[in-house]
Amino acid sequence: MRSTPRASGPVTGSHRAVSAGSRRGFRAQRGAALLGALVAGGVGAAVMGVGGAPEAAAESTSVLAAQQELGIVDEAQEVMPMASITEAEAQARLQDVAATRAARAEAAAAAAEAEEAAAAAAAEAARPKTVLPVAGARFTSGYGSRWGTFHYGIDLAAPMHTPEYAAADGVVLRAGSASGFGLAVYILHENGDVTVYGHMDEILVDVGDYVDAGDTIALLGNRGQSTGPHLHFEVHEGGMNGRRVDPVDWLAERGVEVG
Repeated sequence: MRSTPRASGPVTGSHRAVSAGSRRGFRAQRGAALLGALVAGGVGAAVMGVGGAPEAAAESTSVLAAQQELGIVDEAQEVMPMASITEAEAQARLQDVAATRAARAEAAAAAAEAEEAAAAAAAEAARPKTVLPVAGARFTSGYGSRWGTFHYGIDLAAPMHTPEYAAADGVVLRAGSASGFGLAVYILHENGDVTVYGHMDEILVDVGDYVDAGDTIALLGNRGQSTGPHLHFEVHEGGMNGRRVDPVDWLAERGVEVG
């Protein structure tokens, strides 16, 4: 058999490039073959039950080392140590978060309470402190002499069951049957005066009730010595047995006009 004569002369750059590429290709093929053998060996050991857990871990470590040597894995795939803090540090963090949340909740509650208090104060300032005891009524009789006697109140006529209101803030002192009035309600106010409401058809409050000005206390009627549905309204200055004054003047002093 004839041998092929070797070319003489210097090796060109293209020949060196081909040789270098061939060497890299050979190393890659050899590395792939080595890696394949290691992987196959590890898988085979796992399938066949060869060796225990330490041997399997060693196989995995060898495979990883081979991958790193050949440059086919990056650092993100490497086994990294686990980061941790102590339980005491974690508990401290939990306590910080809980304290922050509690502070926020307390601040929100305080803000809501302040807002509610401001709204209540505004409502209190806006509400009337004195009102006409019957809205839209017709003034039919005043304070003074009438039919040979003295009329100690004023009469406000309106349809049956028209609401009757507390003229000012106070406490119900008496409520029920009353001579000449049929039914009557007496309210004691902060300054000691007492207002009297007579002839109603139905009483809607009980003795001891606190009422604000404008609260409904009864439904207008025609009971007792009456010639038609109306409210008889009196003011006793300084208490039940105090001097009975003109309700028109008493209301006017508090910004309420009659008629």
